[in-house]
Amino acid sequence: MSEVRELLEQFKHYASHPREQLDKYLAQGKKAVGIFPYYAPEEIVHAGGMVPFGVWGGQGPIEKAKEYFPTFYYSLALRCLEMALDGSLDGLSASMITTLDDTLRPFSQNYKVSAGRKIPMVFLNHGQHRKEDFGKIYNARIFAKAKKELEEICEVEITDENLKKTFEIYNENRAEKRRFIKLVGDHAQTVRASDRCYVLKSSYFMLKEEHTALLKELNDKLEAMPKEEWNGARVVTSGIIADNPGLLEVFDKYDICVVADDVAHESRGLKVDIDLSIEDPMMALADQFARMDEDPILYDPDITKRPKYVVDLAKDNDADGCLLFMMNFNDTEEMEYPSLKQAFEAEGIPLIKMGYDQQMVDFGQVKTQLETFNEIVQMNRF
Repeated sequence: MSEVRELLEQFKHYASHPREQLDKYLAQGKKAVGIFPYYAPEEIVHAGGMVPFGVWGGQGPIEKAKEYFPTFYYSLALRCLEMALDGSLDGLSASMITTLDDTLRPFSQNYKVSAGRKIPMVFLNHGQHRKEDFGKIYNARIFAKAKKELEEICEVEITDENLKKTFEIYNENRAEKRRFIKLVGDHAQTVRASDRCYVLKSSYFMLKEEHTALLKELNDKLEAMPKEEWNGARVVTSGIIADNPGLLEVFDKYDICVVADDVAHESRGLKVDIDLSIEDPMMALADQFARMDEDPILYDPDITKRPKYVVDLAKDNDADGCLLFMMNFNDTEEMEYPSLKQAFEAEGIPLIKMGYDQQMVDFGQVKTQLETFNEIVQMNRF
């Protein structure tokens, strides 16, 4: 048990000290590239011998970014731009930025005229018709263009051979994360909700092969332990991100075990591996993107698919309900809420919607909602 706790504390340290991690890699003579949400093909960065460094906002002041955005923009985007402007990301050689939701489109342009003068932007305009052959060809060209720009900006060479090696490294990391997520449900006393978040979050600030080695060690130790009884609530979480330290403390206090998630920052990008049999690396990346589904920011003509997916996550993992974190002022998530609500009501599974902001410090309403949720769970069990 003490060895498991030591490993969990390591992950927490890496997740909580991204600047320390960045400085460590820079001191080793490595170049680093910022990877902004969502679905940026960071494998291209890794294959160039550089460090893909995740940028997903976080707690902290928002001052400079307000010069480029109205204050009602959702906090993730505001904080990402703030970090690029206030020196938090100094040392990055470039940033990869996509346009997969309505906020990221103006974000990319505001970044270009502000922080982009210091940290060059590699811009990716994914094609949303990604499943058809023409969509795959288009996205492969977009990824190839990003590869060329990275080579020029960072003065590196990104070979097909190194890309294929990187694909293997990333597939292995995704597999170990999926394994870890399953193990959490059987070891809820040992791995609390905050631990789970920190293990997954830390991979944004570590080379994937380093994260995989540490995670494999943790997974092996968890698998060797007997399954643990758990009287608290078992939940599925959904939303963009739920990494606020204060929120995680509340989760632990109210005995919340996250048995699965539909969170962009956590599991949405882990579901689909890269097909190693595809010879052209850019087409392999385009094929992976084509097979990603059940995400509100990705176009899908079948509007019934996503609600069913989230409901099935709860059913398949014996969850007592779903906690939906609605980031303030995010239209994409708000528009899909009615369909999720209807799907969960049809199955008789509780769905609790919570307003969320990375800058939140008052969790009084969340506590009240969790108290109500726990009461519902206990009533349903008996």
